[in-house]
Amino acid sequence: MASTRVAEILRAAWAGSPDGTGLPASLAAACVRSLSVTGVGLALMTDDGPAGIVAATDGAARELEELQFTLGEGPCVDASGTGRPVLQPDLAATAPLRWPAFAGGALEAGVRAVFAFPLRVGAIRVGVLDLYRDRAGPLSADELTEALSFADAATLVLLDAQAGSPVLVPVPVLDDRAEVHQATGVVSVQAAVGLAEALVLLRARAFADPQPLGDLARKVLAGTVDFREVSDSG
Repeated sequence: MASTRVAEILRAAWAGSPDGTGLPASLAAACVRSLSVTGVGLALMTDDGPAGIVAATDGAARELEELQFTLGEGPCVDASGTGRPVLQPDLAATAPLRWPAFAGGALEAGVRAVFAFPLRVGAIRVGVLDLYRDRAGPLSADELTEALSFADAATLVLLDAQAGSPVLVPVPVLDDRAEVHQATGVVSVQAAVGLAEALVLLRARAFADPQPLGDLARKVLAGTVDFREVSDSG
């Protein structure tokens, strides 16, 4: 997840939102500039489906997210459920059979292609990054690689937004509270991962429960929450 390209994406998003409050919207806008897409939407997801719209670059992108939130069907729902990207280069040809309720509204909004990327940490659903075009056509191999980098960056942005600290580097910076520093070290040992990935796991668990990051850190230190099962399942 912490690739050089992801770091560049996060720096560009931060440049568009110096105070960090508009980081998801800034990242979505950067995605439009970097890829041959018309718009981008970013949504939170839970096991029950869409949980809210975080960012949308234009009216059609917002309509795309609202349709899926309202109907509980569409590319983002399938991507989140399966954990795999859903690539629909010709929505008019495929959507009516696959998502009959969603198809009409999406096509009426001018959407002709949708590419949905799940944002996950392990089995934990964080959100979905939706890219759309107002014309049919697939993503090239290079564009797909770029889109996956944006998906990794978006995952970190959503996790850090939940934790209440801005993203400044390719992996989340350690929280300044001593308990989170210490708990990250414990999780690193329990799950047999590096400190950066341990912090992502810690924040993902806090996001999923949900609970404040500091509270979860104290539970880890008290031994009431254990991350050994992450290592065992890997």
